[in-house]
Amino acid sequence: MRVLSQSLAVIVMNVRSLPSRLWMSLAMVIASAVVVAILLAFLAMAKGFEATLEGAGSEDVAFFLRAGSGAELNSNLSQEQVNILANAPGIVAEQGKPIVSAELYVIVDGVKKSSQTEANIPLRGLNANGIALRKGFELVDGRMFRPGTDELIVGQGVLNEFDGFELGQTVRFGQNAWKVVGVFSTGGNVFESELWADIKVLQSLYNRGSTYQSLRAKLAPDASLETIETFIANDPRLNQDVQTESSYFAEQGKNLQYMAIFGRVISAVMALGALAGALNTMYTSVAERAREIATLRAIGFSHVSAFVGTLVEALVLSTIGGILGCVAAFVLFDGLNVSTLGSSFTQVVFRFQLTPDLFLQGVIMALIIGFISGFFPAWRAARVPVVTAFQSGR
Repeated sequence: MRVLSQSLAVIVMNVRSLPSRLWMSLAMVIASAVVVAILLAFLAMAKGFEATLEGAGSEDVAFFLRAGSGAELNSNLSQEQVNILANAPGIVAEQGKPIVSAELYVIVDGVKKSSQTEANIPLRGLNANGIALRKGFELVDGRMFRPGTDELIVGQGVLNEFDGFELGQTVRFGQNAWKVVGVFSTGGNVFESELWADIKVLQSLYNRGSTYQSLRAKLAPDASLETIETFIANDPRLNQDVQTESSYFAEQGKNLQYMAIFGRVISAVMALGALAGALNTMYTSVAERAREIATLRAIGFSHVSAFVGTLVEALVLSTIGGILGCVAAFVLFDGLNVSTLGSSFTQVVFRFQLTPDLFLQGVIMALIIGFISGFFPAWRAARVPVVTAFQSGR
């Protein structure tokens, strides 16, 4: 109990004396805040991108691509293959018609609002079933494109990030002109980074004949992907891979996990710099208070109380910095709309997303900085010889 009460007394004394060492204290606080803010920026970017992809997938939608293609851009399906797959076991049918959507995916140019540079945007051809299979679809402005016409609807993300796609505008891709007749939302997921038009018109304008790149199909509640895989393996005309739509997008998201890894690496490097500054701050603080620490030792305070008091001082400063870094990251980055290159060489529009678990990671990083930067100066404070108090007083 005596050691505990002494430690508490030293902690209170050190914390109360922080204003007298304002500039040194601020240096440590700011260093911790910058590291935490940078870490959270990268993690929020990765989290937002992951949420954008995961939000697009559905467990009750089967997704077919040519075997080994990995992404829609590299896939190819013929009309015959689409017709066969539409009758695979486990595919839902209404009034005798399978609920499937054979789709085409082409790349067109857009101009980013932020940089005025050209970037790739996906233009998707699909039918009414394709729209119905997208969960969360909502037409937020205008109307749906009419089949057989050169009309398209624009994802909310494209409208936010690119010039020239406002309702009523005519956009030109090569020799083809399209009229924007509607704006849609799918709850903030990856589909909002696309333009949608009638599949037959897109096949005709891009000379794709009756070929497609992917097929989506509604799965029955008791459907088994293994059964569908067996069906494909037993038909020599088929060479497709099948997975749930959610599995496909989860795999696509792994391709950009480097953002989180890169953020942690950058933060670790910056943390080393912050540690160097923080260690210098704490050593200077201990040196300036050597007489004070030695005096406490002379009147009966233990080594432990000096150690704990100095360590807690460093933790308090780094925690304040961590909280300030979290606040700064939230103000500057949370909900920020950006776009990056996805797996099919097209732009994916997403939002930075700061979540409670990311804030916790930021505070833990700050505490690590505080603990390491405080441990060694605290060890030195615990070993300040008592005679220092008398030598300083001469």
